[in-house]
Amino acid sequence: MNDDALNPSELRAWLGFLTASHLMEHEVERQLKADGGMSHGEFEILVKLLMADGRRLRMSDLARQAMISKSRLTYQVTQLERDGFVRRTDCDSDRRAVWAELTHKGEEALAMVRPGHRQVVRDNLISQFSPEEVELFGDLMNRVADRLRDSRDQR
Repeated sequence: MNDDALNPSELRAWLGFLTASHLMEHEVERQLKADGGMSHGEFEILVKLLMADGRRLRMSDLARQAMISKSRLTYQVTQLERDGFVRRTDCDSDRRAVWAELTHKGEEALAMVRPGHRQVVRDNLISQFSPEEVELFGDLMNRVADRLRDSRDQR
């Protein structure tokens, strides 16, 4: 056996995470398409804007928060703008920057899909754990996310 190969326990953890994350992504995507005709990526962008001050973010900040490339974000925001969920406006203080702003129609679209999204998350993830395990799971996943973010920021 190769020294750097994952041991059986590590492999089981990795494959379990990988399979669960793919299946969860599929369920979320299915629900969002059925309830609101939107992709998971579009949903995440709308949620980021909903949570932002003034319901808007600079495109560069939105790309960073959504963890997608600027070109991918531009494509998705174009789609959301076409649907009337987002509007782009110039930034008065920085001519190079553009704001992405959540519209009232975008808020309504989120309100329509969020109950189903929460139900999918609860039914397929949260309900599998005790309250203590939910806390532990959150701690563990945030530790992994922090590690990956730090690694990404150092590049």
